[in-house]
Parts: sequence; structure tokens; C-alpha cells
Amino acid sequence: MDIVNGPWVRELGRLPWGLVAIISAIAGFGTVVLYSAAGGALDPWALKQGVRFAVFLVAALGIAMVPPERWLALAWPIYGVLMLALLGVETLGAVRGGSQRWINLGFMEFQPSEMMKLGMVLVMARYYHFVPKGYESRPRVLIPALALIAAPVGLVMLQPDLGTALSIMFGGIVVMFLAGVRLWLFGTAAAGVAALLPVAWTFLHDYQKKRVLIFLDPESDPRGAGYHITQSKIAIGSGGLSGKGFLNGTQSHLDYLPELHTDFAFATMAEEWGLMGGLFVIGLYGLVLAWGIRTALRARSQFQRLLSLGLTATLFFYLAINMMMVMGLAPVVGIPLPLISWGGSAMLTVMILLGLVMGVARASRRGRD
Repeated sequence: MDIVNGPWVRELGRLPWGLVAIISAIAGFGTVVLYSAAGGALDPWALKQGVRFAVFLVAALGIAMVPPERWLALAWPIYGVLMLALLGVETLGAVRGGSQRWINLGFMEFQPSEMMKLGMVLVMARYYHFVPKGYESRPRVLIPALALIAAPVGLVMLQPDLGTALSIMFGGIVVMFLAGVRLWLFGTAAAGVAALLPVAWTFLHDYQKKRVLIFLDPESDPRGAGYHITQSKIAIGSGGLSGKGFLNGTQSHLDYLPELHTDFAFATMAEEWGLMGGLFVIGLYGLVLAWGIRTALRARSQFQRLLSLGLTATLFFYLAINMMMVMGLAPVVGIPLPLISWGGSAMLTVMILLGLVMGVARASRRGRD
């Protein structure tokens, strides 16, 4: 038996190993950042994050070996299970920091809303895969699509988790746009949303209103609600071109920077590694996004194309919102930096996302061989 030239070896060879190297570099650098955030210690974050990444990477490679057609068939069941999980959060979910978002599984706390970011793209890609060309903007097609988006977004808003709700909605809307829904409909919807903003404002929680007001004027309460973003900007600015040096960050090590290992991990990194470190990380993320777009352009079906682009857009949303947030260009919404920020559910979501797109890349390469 020729093991070297066997079918599994050939399939493994079709995986995008260059991408695996890039995401491993990002996660490795993230582990270094968490090591520094802990004051030069592997515990409590760096070691666990490294082990977690290794396990999730193996899982992502396993997902990449699954034919995309299998995910096409499983899209509705996955969406349904996640909807049930979101409903379960409302009755059985653990409360932390005033939000009810997690289900305790014993060995880990599972956040269904994180997985719904992927479930939304998956079910919308399947939905529009079977819509005939030219029918994308018809009411009988649009109304069910909007309902698929509105249901999980509404449940996540009840937790409350505005950042994740926006991310889920963004993924669904991007797939609709890519599927060919007419641009004027998005313009009309945007105008309608703008007109309803005063009404929506009344439904926001007090802390959400405060975040928006602080975003508009962070200097109005620098020691209170504006403390996070003020300290983050100080950390990033003080890093300069090349940073203060590894383990030499003052904002982080002297406890001025809150959430230095989660939402504000980029600020922790930028203080010690400076503009050069920030550009290095952004460049690596740029390579991942470019690979995702190229994979979509080479996809063999509408479902695979929409899935790849939708998931790549979701990853871009993660990156853009987190980096804008830590630089004071967006309100604080609690979206972590992929592969760098501490967090199990967020890393698992990103690795599954990458595994799904790697599966499309593998299938495309198989079709060309």
C-alpha cells in the first residue's frame, strides 16, 4: 500500500499551508503579548492560549477536510441548533458583568452568539444558493432573508450584547449584497435606520448610551466612563515608532490599561512594539483577508463563493471594530482581536471560520488538479 501517495495525503497537500503558517505567526505573537500582559509569566493567559490555539488549529484542519457540500446540507440544522441555544441562554445562561451570554458546559463556558456569527453566514449562503438569478431583490425572497437575520439579532440584543448583534447582522447583510440584492434597497434601508435612530436610542441600556456619548467626547469623563479609551490611546501613542520594548510597557504593567489581555490587547502590543509592531500585525491580517477573497473568486459554486466572502467579511468586521475601538474611532463594544485577545469562544469561532474557508480552498484546488 502506497501511503505517501494515498488519498488522505493528497487531500492534506491541497490544504493552504501558507495560511496555516500566517495564522500560527499571528497566534504566536498574540501569546507573546499575553505573556507580557501577565508581567512576564506564562500563567494565567499565555500558556493556556497557546495550548488552546494548537487544539483549535487541529480542529480547523479537520473542518477543512469536510467537503463544502456537507456544510450546504447542514446549514439549516446548524442555524436551528444555534437558535435553540440562544433561547437557552435566556433561561439557563450564566450572568457575568450584567450580561447573560454564556452556557456552562462544565469544561468551558459556551457563547452561542459567537457561533451564530458563522451560522448566519452559513444559512444565508445556503438560502441564496438556491435563489434563481434575478430574483434576489423580490419581496418573497427578501422577507424570509430579513427574518433569518432579525431573529438571532433580536435574541442577542436581549442579552444584551450590541457588538455581537451588529456582527451577526453585518454577516447576513454582506451575503445579501454579494448575492445580488439591489444597491438601492440598502440605501433605502440605511435611510430608514438613520430616521429611526432617535427611537432606537430610547431602547439602549444606560451603559450603552454612555459608551456612545464617551466615544463622541472621551474627555468629558476621563476618570470614569472614558477611562478605557483614554488609557488605550495613551498606551498606543506612547509606543511611538518602535515601542518601549518587550516587557517594558508602563500603561499595562502599572495597571492603568483595563482589559489589557482581552479587548485592549492591541493597545498592550502597540505600547511595547510601537507602530512597527502594529503594522506587522495588520500586514499579517491583510494577507489572511486577501487569501479569503482569492479563495472566494476561485470557488466552484455560488454557495462556496458566498460562504468564503461572507466569512472573510465577518473576520474583517472583527479586526476593523476592535482596532478602531482601541484607537477611539469606534465606541467600546467588547469585540476581541482575533487570535491575539484572550478568550476561548472567540478563538474557537475564528478557527472554525478559517477551517470553513480552508475547506473551500481545498475543494477549489481539487477541482483544478
